[in-house]
Amino acid sequence: MRRIALLTGFLALLGTASARAEGIDVRDAGLRAVDDSLVLEADFDFELTPRLAEVVANGVPLYFNVEFELTRGRWYWFDERAASRVLQMRLSYHALSRHYRIAAGTQPERYMLQQNFPTLDEALRVLKHVRNWVVVERRSALSRSDYDAALRMRLDTTQLPKPFQLSALTSRELHLESPWKRFVLRPPQQRPAPVESREPKKEAGQ
Repeated sequence: MRRIALLTGFLALLGTASARAEGIDVRDAGLRAVDDSLVLEADFDFELTPRLAEVVANGVPLYFNVEFELTRGRWYWFDERAASRVLQMRLSYHALSRHYRIAAGTQPERYMLQQNFPTLDEALRVLKHVRNWVVVERRSALSRSDYDAALRMRLDTTQLPKPFQLSALTSRELHLESPWKRFVLRPPQQRPAPVESREPKKEAGQ
């Protein structure tokens, strides 16, 4: 009986490890002001499943979407959506040059950044970090109240070839995504206006 219990626990641990391997963990995310805009910086942690690594090595590109939303709750109406942005990152392998390539941009097929890597690990190391992504262009347009920010990363299976899309319906090995990570954006504190100190004028002869 004890052996059965140990075996059951071991299988449960294997199942948990497998589930974690198919997910993306949002390790850190934050916004910072640059001039009148807000830029996002985030760190993700994940590994490709063996099936996904095989797919990209065979020349099928993988499309990852980083999705960001900024909303403000309103008790009298629907929540205000201040920003909704999608950053697309494409991971591909080129057999002729034997290099992995990452292309990133906010519009499909119009990538602002393209970079080659000799190994998959090096390409993934860059894919896991988002830096200087402008998500709010006019910070001054935001009201002076708290906003709810939400961020996630996911593999866009709709960009896979049709046979892989059908396989993705039943196979978890072709799925990779994170839950939404939520945090609060608070307005900057206004500094109090400086108070002028005026000393009384001294009368003549004093």
